[in-house]
Amino acid sequence: MKLFSQLSLISMAIAALAACGEAKKPAGDAVSDPAAERSASESEPGEIARLELANPSNFKRLDEAVYLSYHELGLQRDYSAPLAVWQQQQKIPVQSIDRDADGSNDGILFTVDVAVDERLDLRITEGAAGDGAKRTQAEISHKTGGQWVEREYKGGRFQNVDALDVPAEHTDHSYFIRYEGPGIESDLVGYRVYLDWRNGFDIFGKRTREPVLQDVGQDGFDSYHEMADWGMDILKVGSALGIGGYGYWDGEKAVRVSDVQDWTAEIVDNGDLYSSFALQYAGWKPEAEKQTDLDTVLSMHAGSRLVKVTAKTASEIGPMVAGLVKHPGTERIVGNLDIGGSEWTYIGTYGEQSLDGSKLGMGLLAKRKAIEEVAEDEHNHLLVLEPKANEINYYFTAAWEKETPSEHGPITGIEQFRTYLKQEAEKLTMPLRRHLTTSASEALTEQPLTAGSALQWSQRVADSELERKTLDYAFGGFDPIRKRPSYFEYTTGLLMQAYDDLNQVAPDPRYADAVEQVMGSFVGEDGTVNGYVQSKYNIDSINAGKMLLRLFERNRDPDFKAAVDTLYRQLEDHPRTSAGAFWHKKRYPGQVWLDGVYMGIPFLAHYEQLMHEEPDFDEVLAEFKVVNEKLRDPETGLFYHAWDEMRQQEWADAETGLSGYHWSRGMGWLAMALVDVLEFIPEENTEDRQYLLEMIADLAPVLQEYQDAESGTWYQIIDMPEGRGNYPESTGSTMFTYFYAKAINNGYLPEDYVGTAKKAYRGLLDEFVQVHAEGTVSITNMCQVAGLGYGRDGSYRYYMSEPVFTDDPKGTGPFIMAGVEMHKMLSQYN
Repeated sequence: MKLFSQLSLISMAIAALAACGEAKKPAGDAVSDPAAERSASESEPGEIARLELANPSNFKRLDEAVYLSYHELGLQRDYSAPLAVWQQQQKIPVQSIDRDADGSNDGILFTVDVAVDERLDLRITEGAAGDGAKRTQAEISHKTGGQWVEREYKGGRFQNVDALDVPAEHTDHSYFIRYEGPGIESDLVGYRVYLDWRNGFDIFGKRTREPVLQDVGQDGFDSYHEMADWGMDILKVGSALGIGGYGYWDGEKAVRVSDVQDWTAEIVDNGDLYSSFALQYAGWKPEAEKQTDLDTVLSMHAGSRLVKVTAKTASEIGPMVAGLVKHPGTERIVGNLDIGGSEWTYIGTYGEQSLDGSKLGMGLLAKRKAIEEVAEDEHNHLLVLEPKANEINYYFTAAWEKETPSEHGPITGIEQFRTYLKQEAEKLTMPLRRHLTTSASEALTEQPLTAGSALQWSQRVADSELERKTLDYAFGGFDPIRKRPSYFEYTTGLLMQAYDDLNQVAPDPRYADAVEQVMGSFVGEDGTVNGYVQSKYNIDSINAGKMLLRLFERNRDPDFKAAVDTLYRQLEDHPRTSAGAFWHKKRYPGQVWLDGVYMGIPFLAHYEQLMHEEPDFDEVLAEFKVVNEKLRDPETGLFYHAWDEMRQQEWADAETGLSGYHWSRGMGWLAMALVDVLEFIPEENTEDRQYLLEMIADLAPVLQEYQDAESGTWYQIIDMPEGRGNYPESTGSTMFTYFYAKAINNGYLPEDYVGTAKKAYRGLLDEFVQVHAEGTVSITNMCQVAGLGYGRDGSYRYYMSEPVFTDDPKGTGPFIMAGVEMHKMLSQYN
């Protein structure tokens, strides 16, 4: 399938954008933008994409797996032609895989080595992949040609199959399934699962880099319990979960997946670089009063000891567990638990616990926020995991001292194993930094920048979000980003405000209906706000009230009036610092965050302007004054993320109370708040307005100074672009673009900044916009969230550790809003 056929669905949009205006110029007035000067015609024939990868760690990343979906590559989701990945002039091995185990390949996977501070430039083209050895394997093999005699299968021979519905006669030691269940291996280690009532997970220690499973157990059970040239079975599972087995937590012990009506196994992938299998357990009864189906997928890639486990129940059953068998004479290892929720941590054991008496390390890795507790029972060391949307995800791993030496090892002592677990947790927490540029996206983003094209980009993202998930944010829906029920949340208000802004300049009943449907779902009778808890005194909860205020201003519905009054009462009673600034939350005493200025103050200003005959803006100004006086860095003019008046927090400087870094989105929230608040303060309030106008005038050249000269965007930590792991971040960049464009449109900044705004918006298109084959658009490289306290220590590493997302409302909302303001600006300043 040729690239032009993949782009046929978006050709009309290209023509429409091309018809809109001027030839493309460098976005800045003084600094040309090399990215902006590229054209899609410069791509090599058959080129699909270019990918830049960087190592965020202080250690070499070996055999790091990189997955690219066909969707993000701008190809049809069912794309089937081969793709090649080029590292300089050499093709590297690539495998098409079914990552979500739905029966259809959905992308490609390859592995790379990336040295410390190294950046790789790769190309993805049409054509066959590079040659490589088989480095992973998944299989299930059972006997055919014999017969069942009670619980044993007599005679016959083993045959590999793609799927197996386990017969009712099968149980442990039935001699029906070769090595008793499905197996999976990489070039470093192998594992098997007992496909019966035991549901234990076992280890095959390997003394060769070659695949071995195809030969294991061909002559029965006994052979693989003795050392052979390839290795041996090295773990005694007994009554435990083994290594990484899953089960249910009854509050005291792990309950294995034993009471099951039916077992099914299916090989999903059996490739050179990636293999996986799926297990389905029908009618699992973890307790007498509970029954559910359980579907799991286990996967593994070349050069790794890790197996990823995804386990999902059909209904909610409560906490689940992952376990490691207890053996005497071993030392337990527990990773750092005082960390941010999105970071990965681990437990492990190390010692002479191999069946041959040698040293063996075993580990479990999970996200901190998924771990309810680290526990143990008679047979297991356990991670008790809280399912999200009835699903848990974790990894297990093993390192045997007798495995074949390689660049990944050896691991022959406990300190080496500790280091290994720590590094694997970091790799999961901070994947390789990546910048993907696709030919499909360039075909649209390389078009001239005009008022019409800016508006169209906002419409395309708004329409894409409507198709993906916008209406799911209504009360009673499910938030697919945070994997929890939707509630009255600042991101919902932000996205709805973006739709409302867009609808003002490009009216569309779908946008208006979305705003009314989502926001209306939260408004109850007599001022109740569904999903809102005032007693938390969370300033974030106020932000969605801004859209309720807009709706009340139009419809004068008394229920909406009562709802915004409820939110206003929170601000009347909200705890404050001694200087009058709002605490960020009740559970964050004495703390002022930049985020909170945007969350609460524009609502307060609008409420005062709309509801009171004599509005009082003193508290509005007080918030900005505290932020300007306490959080502004006098040397750079940048703002710190937060300030702790009590100077008690781990992240707070003992003398100043300030956090340590300048986070771009934090300043983005502040910048948007400044230009939004001025809309509600009357012209006659000259002193109030002047203070805010001076803040805008001070901030604009500072942000301009830290704007990346090449891309036009801003980095996650804004003043450390060369910091290891730092990356151009889209949510802050969209907010700054909105700030400049709106400030110019409203006369807060002179037209001297038009070039800065153009360069910023061009950067959004070049760096973060991803166009898909079906015509939808995504925004990439979004820091999902960054907070302080409760394990979030405010270090540079912390800001690098937060997950990088696509299509989070914290980025799609400001992108839509920025496009609206750019449309207005470019209508006046071409």
